[in-house]
Amino acid sequence: MKKIKLTLCLLLGAFISTASHADILKADDSRIKAHLRFLSHDLLEGRDTGSQGLEIASLYIASQFEQYGLLPAGDNGSYMQRVTFRQSFLDQDSPEFVLNKGGETTELKYPKEFLVSPSAMYEDAHVSGELVFVGYGIIAPELEHNDYAGLDVEGKIVVMLSGKPQSFPSEEGAHFASGYQKGRYAAENGAIGTISIPTPRSEKARPYERSLNYIHVPRVRWLKEDGMPANTFAELKNGASLSPETAKMLFAGEKMSLEDIYAELEDDKSPKGFAMQSSIELSKKSEFKEITSPNVVAILPGSDPELAKEYVSFSAHHDHIGIAKTVEKDKINNGALDNASGTSVLLETARLLAQAPAPKRSILFVAVTGEEKGLLGSDYYAQNPTVPIESIVANVNLDMPVLTYEFADVIAFGAEHSSLKASVTAAAKYHDLTLGPDPMPDQAIFTRSDHYSFVKQGVPSVFVIPGWTAVDPEVDGAKKFGEFFGKCYHKPCDEFSEDFNWKAAVKFAEVNIQIGQTIANQMEKPTWNDDSFFGNTFGR
Repeated sequence: MKKIKLTLCLLLGAFISTASHADILKADDSRIKAHLRFLSHDLLEGRDTGSQGLEIASLYIASQFEQYGLLPAGDNGSYMQRVTFRQSFLDQDSPEFVLNKGGETTELKYPKEFLVSPSAMYEDAHVSGELVFVGYGIIAPELEHNDYAGLDVEGKIVVMLSGKPQSFPSEEGAHFASGYQKGRYAAENGAIGTISIPTPRSEKARPYERSLNYIHVPRVRWLKEDGMPANTFAELKNGASLSPETAKMLFAGEKMSLEDIYAELEDDKSPKGFAMQSSIELSKKSEFKEITSPNVVAILPGSDPELAKEYVSFSAHHDHIGIAKTVEKDKINNGALDNASGTSVLLETARLLAQAPAPKRSILFVAVTGEEKGLLGSDYYAQNPTVPIESIVANVNLDMPVLTYEFADVIAFGAEHSSLKASVTAAAKYHDLTLGPDPMPDQAIFTRSDHYSFVKQGVPSVFVIPGWTAVDPEVDGAKKFGEFFGKCYHKPCDEFSEDFNWKAAVKFAEVNIQIGQTIANQMEKPTWNDDSFFGNTFGR
């Protein structure tokens, strides 16, 4: 530990000493304002993935990159990396769920008693088989946890609890409890379908009734070269989630009742799985539609003959959620702060770095699509990079900086996992800012934005936002963030305002520029910490 602290101090001293001889690049608030005003304008209709509005935004970003003299790094010598997506729409009249229990059959009612999502794989999805309860459905050897131990689920349908054990660390737990990971565990153990049941915690966080608002929303997946949707498991033919009342009925007469299971959860125990005395038949129909949307990618070449072969990447998503289905007059989800603000800062960062003396390493700018659909554009880029993935030494992600107050610190989600903490701390100190702690550790924010796509390919990454400490002691930054999140997140009121704090916008751009310069100019490339779960899981 003492050695680690000493190394950190030496790195900080080296970074700050180097930075002190450089001129601070001054951001232009009028340029940031102009970008933000355009990208969040009504004419772009909320920049939904696959929409004309997002195409216009992508062309605008590419034109700015070209003006700055950045090299195109998309497809065929262009700034655009075109991504093909499959939209899957559920036929609302098609879901059927028949429960066979004790010789009696019960046909469940959709969507009151169960929900299904559109299939990304099968237009006509059908599965039937015996049920096996598998607890949370998680295999985490690092945490000495295996819900499949001693269970035979070959050719069967697994029934799993939502979420994860409370004792799991927040960020690691978010990884293990993700839909992808749970699907992977099920498929690798031979299951052919999945049933998800709520817990008191999941029902409190996202009530079943609220999920009914999203039954018409299409599922979106990017397509691989063979035309198959990425990150899906063909072995899993179908799946559903149950209402609390239906879940209770499912466990009636079984080895454990749902009340027994919930009692164990209350004591933070992981219920042991067992073969159930029931089987089901589950079917649905989906319709497919292909759409395309681009990532916009550019490069600022580095100056060092060797280090220029490495890249520090900046990412920001430029998509949003489009037109709202609401009775209100304003139906356009403009996405001013989510994430026209981050994209505007990305553009100002690119402009200033292009005008300054070139850093030693090259800088990669990636404005990604499909974030709102599940980090899809960044996932596509990270799995299909336009530069070798092993040459990307770090990612700095800009997503939803709330520019409603001037901040006195910055937050870098994930900094504690790698040597990037020293780089970010040095850059922040250079601007008289401190590096604040994660204010929402229970939310596992590190796994919830585009940087995580780079993390999964082994790239040390940070997700930087304005901190919750305001310059004005009378201003509560946490309250300002909460007000936006509670009132306007993913709603039409997230729109451009002259009253945004443009000092905050300038400061945020300048500190991110300094972060990029610090990483690009330091001799040692960023490394994962030895005790980082993500470094040990994904690191190269």
